[in-house]
Amino acid sequence: MRPPHLPLFARVLIGVALGAVAGIAFGTGHVVPGVTTGDLGAIGILVVRILKMLAVPLVTFAVLDAVVRTNISGRMGGRLVLICLTNVSVAFVIGLTLMNTIEPGNTWYGHLDDLASAPGLAAPKHAPPDATLSPLANLTKLIPESAVQPFAENNVIAVVLLAILGGAAIRRVRREPDGAEPAAAVERFIEGTYRVLARMLAWVVEAAPFAVFGVVAQVVGKAGLDVFASLWAFVVVILLGFTLHALVYYPLMAWLVGRKPPRVYLGRGADAIMTGLSTNSSLATVPVTLRCLDAMEVSPESSRLAACIGTNLNNDGITLYEAMAALFLAQALGYDLSLGAQVTIVLASLMAGMGVAGVPEAGLIVLPLVLSAAGLPEPVVAALLPLVFTVDWILARGRTAVNVMADMLVAVLLDRWQRVKGI
Repeated sequence: MRPPHLPLFARVLIGVALGAVAGIAFGTGHVVPGVTTGDLGAIGILVVRILKMLAVPLVTFAVLDAVVRTNISGRMGGRLVLICLTNVSVAFVIGLTLMNTIEPGNTWYGHLDDLASAPGLAAPKHAPPDATLSPLANLTKLIPESAVQPFAENNVIAVVLLAILGGAAIRRVRREPDGAEPAAAVERFIEGTYRVLARMLAWVVEAAPFAVFGVVAQVVGKAGLDVFASLWAFVVVILLGFTLHALVYYPLMAWLVGRKPPRVYLGRGADAIMTGLSTNSSLATVPVTLRCLDAMEVSPESSRLAACIGTNLNNDGITLYEAMAALFLAQALGYDLSLGAQVTIVLASLMAGMGVAGVPEAGLIVLPLVLSAAGLPEPVVAALLPLVFTVDWILARGRTAVNVMADMLVAVLLDRWQRVKGI
């Protein structure tokens, strides 16, 4: 049905294009008798849900296998945190520079009432009742009440912590006088299960372009494109920040520091980038990310440390979006935020990215928390969210693509650091 040589990212792009055409042509109506664009979207979401369902076990066994087979030391963990902090700091510099030099929010100043009457506005999503910017509260949520809970809730951080603990225990049992044989049996089970899960996910990934077609058709058909006529300034400035960070800073760092030229970092990573962009889920993209990093000849331990263990720290897309959106809306309301207030927004955005990264549409649903941290009154926040929600379907995909590219960059830099300085 398709040429065997056509790469995944090209098939995904075709799915996006055809889905957009179908959404524009049919709206929310029937594509064929008895099948609406909403039905196509529902079918596409099923594929994404299967990817998420299998991705969590894959992450578990990938981390277990990495900890058992290689010595992921505290030094490597420190390097991971250092690289992530550097990346997110650059993201904030880019975002704050754009917002304070261009001041794009001024284009909305005095026109919020007109924008509020724009067609297609939808009710905003609300943050979960336990969503918070408190570091201690977010740390507390990482420790589940049972071993099953992280898998049921797709809590990746808790799953990773459990896998690290299990891997460390296997290594310790292996060194005991009578522990070599049982440890070897468990290691063979982990290796075999990981390979089986990887094969299952590879099959599901083949259906991703068709899922993308359905989801894009539903979203475009429901939201339409007319809304961009009134909200273009907000969309353009956020996408500009994403572009500068992901397509300028990331490739330069991968090339100059990681020794992976753009044709390798972007070319061999295109499948993961396009999968994240289209599925709007960095978790569902993990299997493709690992495959792309293998094609870049990045070591498995660096790949798994960045894409599996460090994925909840590599949320540059969410943190950049939160900070830029908060400053944009503050400008639109005429708030003159001091440097201290902007730093507060930055810290709140960083905590939002780390604290609720596993929540669907995390970047949008925690935006009220960041806006409140910026000093915007709650009634004003409630009035602004429907505007943002109208165009969030495209911005959310940009956030995910940036997060996926952050995972790949961290893996590339970790691998280079390991090769140069050793573990």
